[in-house]
Amino acid sequence: MKNALKDRLIGWAERYNDPVYFQEDPIAFPTRFAQMMQAGKCGLKDVEIAAVFAAHFAWGRRAMIVRDCGRLFDAMDWKPYDFVMTGRCSREPVSIHRTVKWCEVAEICDRLRAWYQGHESLEQLDAAGIRTTIYGQKPDAKAPNKKINMMRRWMVRDDGKVDLGLWKNTDKAKLVIPLDTHVYTQATELALTSRKQKDLATALEITAAFEDLFPGDPCKGDFALFGYGVTGGK
Repeated sequence: MKNALKDRLIGWAERYNDPVYFQEDPIAFPTRFAQMMQAGKCGLKDVEIAAVFAAHFAWGRRAMIVRDCGRLFDAMDWKPYDFVMTGRCSREPVSIHRTVKWCEVAEICDRLRAWYQGHESLEQLDAAGIRTTIYGQKPDAKAPNKKINMMRRWMVRDDGKVDLGLWKNTDKAKLVIPLDTHVYTQATELALTSRKQKDLATALEITAAFEDLFPGDPCKGDFALFGYGVTGGK
């Protein structure tokens, strides 16, 4: 990687790792609960559940994602853990966000309730474990798990800016870049990967490309790619 590109990537990461760019973004919801947690008004489990659903809804236009997350947390009376543990979720096959139906939300709540009956936090689960145990998806060793890796970035990275840093026992050096179509396109244009598949191996290759730029914190590169997308690479 040429020095000029390295400097630009570092500059984008520094500039766009800023809450001002993420006020209308799914992370706004776990952030709100994290602030409530700091004020003693909720607990870590509330933040985790907010992150699970905000990440799950994170596809489509950001305005639609924010609207539908708001609808969900309104239905929860902004008490996600109580809502999950009392099993009050609607099981109607009616959409809450795009193809996500209330009955699917209820099933995720069921799995969260089962987990919390024996555990204090979701942090004990790796990405593959969250995929199967919480989201109820089939195991897939090649899946990039974009939404799950995004949620883990939120919960682990701890620079006190955008991400929340509430999971203290997970090494941020082990996080994986959340790989979606936009990230793949940007990484390809920047020659961070030459792979054709949008799979875990590609996500790991892109993550590895950021290890030299952000030692011990490669997912800071996610903000560099965001900046590249915002600026058009200029």
